[in-house]
Amino acid sequence: MGRLSERVAIVTGGARGIGAAVARLLAAEGAAVVVADVLEAEGARLVAELGGRSRFVPLDVTGEDGWERAVAETERELGPVSVLVNNAGVVEWAPMEEQSLESFRRVIDVNLQGPWLGMRAVAPSLRRAGGGVIVNMSSLAGLIGYAGVGAYVAGKWGLRGLTKAAALELAPDGVRVCSVHPGAVRTVMTAGFDDSFVSGQPLPRFGEPEEVARMVLFLVTDATFSTGSEFVLDGGVLAGPPALLSSDR
Repeated sequence: MGRLSERVAIVTGGARGIGAAVARLLAAEGAAVVVADVLEAEGARLVAELGGRSRFVPLDVTGEDGWERAVAETERELGPVSVLVNNAGVVEWAPMEEQSLESFRRVIDVNLQGPWLGMRAVAPSLRRAGGGVIVNMSSLAGLIGYAGVGAYVAGKWGLRGLTKAAALELAPDGVRVCSVHPGAVRTVMTAGFDDSFVSGQPLPRFGEPEEVARMVLFLVTDATFSTGSEFVLDGGVLAGPPALLSSDR
C-alpha cells in the first residue's frame, strides 16, 4: 500500500504541467486524486490514465460556487479532503503601463483569490478528515521581483503571505499549510524560452514538473513539523550570482 492510501487529494490546475505531475505522484502513492481544472478534455484523459479512485471535476478556481460544488462532489464520492494542492495559475506578460486593469485582475483572481477560495471551501472538510495538508504553489516570483509580470509577482507574493496566515489559523485543527516556490520549470508557461533563459543559474537547466511534484509529496508525507514555511526549487538562483573562479582551477 502507498503512503497516501487513506488520503483524498484535490489538485487544481491538475490537467497538465506541474499539476498533472503532482496528481500522478499522489495517485502512485495511493491517494484518491481529484483533478480539478477548466481543461476538461485534458483532465479526463489524465484521470483515465490514473484509473483507480481518481476523478475529474471541472473547476474555475475564481468562482465561489464552483469550489463548493467541487468539495461537495469529492466528499460524496470519495470522503473528506485531506490534501489540497492549489496549483492553478496564469501569467500575462505586459509592462505595468501597458497592462489593462481587466488583465491585472484576472491574474490576481486566479493566482490569489483562487487559493483563498479553495482553502476556505476545503477547511471544513479537512477538519472532518481529522487534519491534513494544504500546499500553495507560489513561485520564485513570490520571493523576488520580475519586470513585465507585475500582476503575477503581486499574486505570488500575496499567496506567500496568505499561506502564513492560513497556517496560523488552521494549525489548531491539525492542518499544515506551506508554499512551494519553483523557478524556471519546463511547462506550457515557459514554452517560449530556450536554454539561454537559465544559462546563468548555478544549475543551468530548466526544472522538470516531476521535481516539483516530489517536493509536494515530501510536504504531504514527511515534512510533519513544517507549516507556514516556503520551499524553493530554483536551480540555485536565490543563492546569489555564479561564483567567480580562477580560470586555472
